[in-house]
Amino acid sequence: MTDSVARKIEKLRDEIRHHERLYYVLDAPEISDAEYDALMNELKRLEAAHPELVTPDSPTQRVGGKPAEGFRKAAHARPMLSLDNAYNTEELSEWDRRVHELAGNLPVDYIAELKLDGLSVALRYEPAAGGGAHLALGLTRGDGQIGEDVTSNIRTIRSVPLSISTDRLQKARLPRGFEVRGECVMPQAAFLHTNEEREREGLPPFVNPRNSAAGTVRTLDPGIVATRGLVFFAYFLLVEGEYFAAGQTATLDALTTLGFRVNPHRARVHTVDDMLKFIEQAEENRASLGYEIDGVVLKVDAHATQQRLGYTGRAPRWAIAYKFTAQSAITRLEDILITVGRSGKLTPTALLTPVFVGGVTVSRATLHNADFIERMGLLIGDWVKVERGGDVIPKVVEVVDDDKDHPRGNRKFAFPANCPECGNAVVREEGEADWRCVNADCPAKLRETLLHFGSRGVMNIEGLGDASVQQLLDRGLVKSVADLYALTKEQLVDLERFAEKSAQTLLDEIERSKKAGLARVLMGLGIRFVGERTAELLAQEFGSIDAVMAASAEELERVEEVGPRISEAILEFFSRPANRTLVQRLKDAGVDMTAEKKQRTTQLAGLIFVLTGTLPSLTRDKAKQKIEAAGGKVSGSVSKKTNYVVAGEEAGSKLDKARELNIPVLDEAGLWALLHSLPQPG
Repeated sequence: MTDSVARKIEKLRDEIRHHERLYYVLDAPEISDAEYDALMNELKRLEAAHPELVTPDSPTQRVGGKPAEGFRKAAHARPMLSLDNAYNTEELSEWDRRVHELAGNLPVDYIAELKLDGLSVALRYEPAAGGGAHLALGLTRGDGQIGEDVTSNIRTIRSVPLSISTDRLQKARLPRGFEVRGECVMPQAAFLHTNEEREREGLPPFVNPRNSAAGTVRTLDPGIVATRGLVFFAYFLLVEGEYFAAGQTATLDALTTLGFRVNPHRARVHTVDDMLKFIEQAEENRASLGYEIDGVVLKVDAHATQQRLGYTGRAPRWAIAYKFTAQSAITRLEDILITVGRSGKLTPTALLTPVFVGGVTVSRATLHNADFIERMGLLIGDWVKVERGGDVIPKVVEVVDDDKDHPRGNRKFAFPANCPECGNAVVREEGEADWRCVNADCPAKLRETLLHFGSRGVMNIEGLGDASVQQLLDRGLVKSVADLYALTKEQLVDLERFAEKSAQTLLDEIERSKKAGLARVLMGLGIRFVGERTAELLAQEFGSIDAVMAASAEELERVEEVGPRISEAILEFFSRPANRTLVQRLKDAGVDMTAEKKQRTTQLAGLIFVLTGTLPSLTRDKAKQKIEAAGGKVSGSVSKKTNYVVAGEEAGSKLDKARELNIPVLDEAGLWALLHSLPQPG
């Protein structure tokens, strides 16, 4: 029986790997998302029933483990060097001349590749127990000599193979140990989606896809990395610490054989004229790629010639990066439009006389915020310089003022005091640049508010997805989250793809959500800065929505992790009549907005604890809750003020620091002894 299940599991894994490669590497899917999900769910079911058959390279194991406390450092097998740059034809020609001079009688042909704008990483593969090779280590570039171990994050990128079969290794003529180097990039669509999510959570947006990719790879929680849509493009191959001896063309072919995603936009070139033609074509196609590039890389193809040319102190002599100049144009500012984002942020957008920039016609550009407009002294009718460089969204960078050809405008822009969508007064918190609408039922925010309200981590209303929410809005059936609780079966069966059964299922889910409790409701209301942890702490402290709404700033800030910024956001939210009306409507619908208040003791009052490692029976969150309930405080770092370090298995540098400072170290049993008034485990 076990052999039969093992064969079925391995067959499922092979099938899923096949479809992952088609989708994430070749952009040629053969099955729908639903069919893929069904395969993955079946594999998860079988592995849950037979945990002894789970392997590290299973497709279900891409995301695993708890968030890291930090990244350990590791040395590169060979330094990850930078490339010298060329910015014009003369510099490129001079490099080509030096290459030919140093190469002597060895062949000089070049491979032209796109210069991807992301984060360079190195992936080490080592022999796997059952044959083939498996991903053993993923390192950032770091300083070129030492990188950060981000293996758990790299594993979540679906264009990175977790294992490589013996058959593929043999076809590529590679041993079972090797290293692949390449670039982690964030596609433009994923970048925009990530920034929308960050805006909704009250976090500052990433500046561009490169920063977003770098920030994501260095995120301590692999679960977050898995949602960001990163793509890995491979371009170097090292065997025993040396570049693949067959040359760059063979390297790219071997990487493709191994199952890596290799950028298809490349060509063999012979002369500077050939290089310039490729560069010109790359610039023309830049806007349609779907990911950011900032130039073209030229590499000598033959490995023997590369070795002859060698290296300077910081870069190979056999490669160079031709960097694109910033793409800009001058046009006229016709007006400024204010749009309301998903988090209620009011964003000014420049409406421009259409102008061609970087391969696309630009008629709109971001103006960031009111302070930006003020600093520039921007007037309607001004001539402005618009740039489209490493950012997806064009931006206005300066006012052009030369009197004769580009005279100044004549109308100052007044930032609105009220939301252009719902008419409620907008607010700007002290120290912030953005004005926001805090009306939870603002039409501009409603779609995302509904999706957030029904999501799994909030009210968990299964079936309230994109398609159903859009139909509810299009039909005018929902103008507030409270309207969800007034929906009828007759209304739902009239929607597309809704039958009697699916309509009743959604109504049952909505009814069940009434019992989600106060913490989930607080999250669902979309109060800025109030995420899962803060909502839980507020619920435990106050016990009811009425108590939260009646709390003063001082009372709110007594709650662990709630500071002035969060308390101001809560007070501002509940000061709005529209939001208080929403709460009342949810109450009237029967939504439970209460929670069991945390019973506190004081035996650990004034003591500071640091947790490290894995405890036998307590999760870190549970241990923290126990300490805080007893009046103690949990800190993230060890200092002279720390009273105790609670250490479990795989304790890291915090344990070393505690010993260095002679701070008492407790195991779980020692912690329970301190918590003597609480029940013992087991």
